[in-house]
Amino acid sequence: MAADPPGRASGAAPDRADAIAAAWRRELPGVPVESIGVITRIWWAAKVFGDERRRLLAALGVDVATLDLLSTLRRAGAPYRMSPGELAEACMVTRGAITQRVERAAQAGLVERTTTGSGYHARAVTLTPAGGALLDRVVADLLAAEDRLIGHLSPERRDQLADLLRDLLAGLDAAPPTGQVGD
Repeated sequence: MAADPPGRASGAAPDRADAIAAAWRRELPGVPVESIGVITRIWWAAKVFGDERRRLLAALGVDVATLDLLSTLRRAGAPYRMSPGELAEACMVTRGAITQRVERAAQAGLVERTTTGSGYHARAVTLTPAGGALLDRVVADLLAAEDRLIGHLSPERRDQLADLLRDLLAGLDAAPPTGQVGD
């Protein structure tokens, strides 16, 4: 029986990423190919997760930007109100992008523009009851679907993977990305 390729845990079934790494190892001896086993698989998983999220959100009648806006307001806690600047920062988008998101959501009755005092900087965006109800339904369905996507992993393996990904991102020393995978 042949030895496992470098970096592959004993007993793990080889996949396309292993084949790609082996081909580059053969074609470019001496060039490090170990990143293929991590980065290629992360890209593939991100594609599966992103496609599934977009499909489910489309079926639920919500786009990713609206979900981000509504989720940000809901996670802020009661009274589910934030200034446009706070929303832009929390959603990691420009103020112009937040203005567009708020406009679409307000037209749909999911948020309302409110004031918290007087003056230009006293404007706020508040989640409406309709927006809260939609978000609760969407998040419950979305998280159940995403749980099914990783359901083949034991709880211990999920925790291990979450820890490894946290370490990976911390080591990249970069702010979390904005936008969606592939944008």
